[in-house]
Amino acid sequence: MVTIRVLGTNNQNIIKITKDLRNIVKKCCIGTLYTEGYKGDFEVSVTYTDNEIIHEMNYMHRDIDSPTDVLSFPLMDENGFPENYETGCKMLGDIVLSVERAMEQAEEFGHSFEREIAFLTVHSMLHLLGYDHVTSEEDEKEMFAKQDLILETLGITRSFKL
Repeated sequence: MVTIRVLGTNNQNIIKITKDLRNIVKKCCIGTLYTEGYKGDFEVSVTYTDNEIIHEMNYMHRDIDSPTDVLSFPLMDENGFPENYETGCKMLGDIVLSVERAMEQAEEFGHSFEREIAFLTVHSMLHLLGYDHVTSEEDEKEMFAKQDLILETLGITRSFKL
């Protein structure tokens, strides 16, 4: 069995972060862990932000001077995931989502904002679990195939909307 605590922080005022949206994020986190064969109790921090803040973070952490859609900060090391001694949960790391960029991309790709948030959550969760699409074309194909499988398993298609 997989359980997850999603510690959410909203530091933007562009889009209302509803309970339904938070539930989609949690569903995607659990679905990713389940599909990847993880069992146990986990926690992840999710920060909802805007393009300005994620632009600054992208430059500070990746030396890329532009906004991005999502950033992932994994806590996994050679010993696995650290444990939160207060909760007993394994700490996966931090996800920073630009809801502003997600809204722009949803319009650009012709699907719902909720579907874009789901996609970005799964994408970021795979990064927290050690996947990287930048290292090689083969790794990119594997990661994107996993994203598609997880979203399909969760019933989150391009037409998905709350």
